[in-house]
Amino acid sequence: SHNNRLNLRKDTGTVSEVFTQENVINLKGNIGIGHVRYPTAGGSCSAEAQPLYTNFPFGIALAHNGNLTNTDELMSKMRNCQRHINTDSDSELLLNVFADELQRRQISTMSADDIFDSVSIVMRKCKGAYAVVILINGVGLLAFRDPCGIRPLCFGS
Repeated sequence: SHNNRLNLRKDTGTVSEVFTQENVINLKGNIGIGHVRYPTAGGSCSAEAQPLYTNFPFGIALAHNGNLTNTDELMSKMRNCQRHINTDSDSELLLNVFADELQRRQISTMSADDIFDSVSIVMRKCKGAYAVVILINGVGLLAFRDPCGIRPLCFGS
């Protein structure tokens, strides 16, 4: 994130293929998230490469490891909420569930309580095993995992 903009570099392939010296230099900002994926669900096209993002509300990027087990139910709810899901990725679905919870609060600025309350609701709605890292533009980083702690998660600085 730099100057209130999310800068994105993602593709399929190995880390050294996707992140050449030239395109790493062009990534501006002091905060970021990344993901290396071996696809076990969804596809392996560049549209499903992570991080995934939505620009509403605030600009949110997400990297996710895991599997949601109630994707059909969640997809139906997101369509009813006018959220557009562009891929078969449960990561994109999880991103939109989180974004929808923040949007429902109709806030112009976020507090930590708004974020944590939204995460609590997401964790109740999203069934399965997952670890998630989220970058909220202009706010910071957030990490959480499923209520049973099945997927590993390491958050450092």
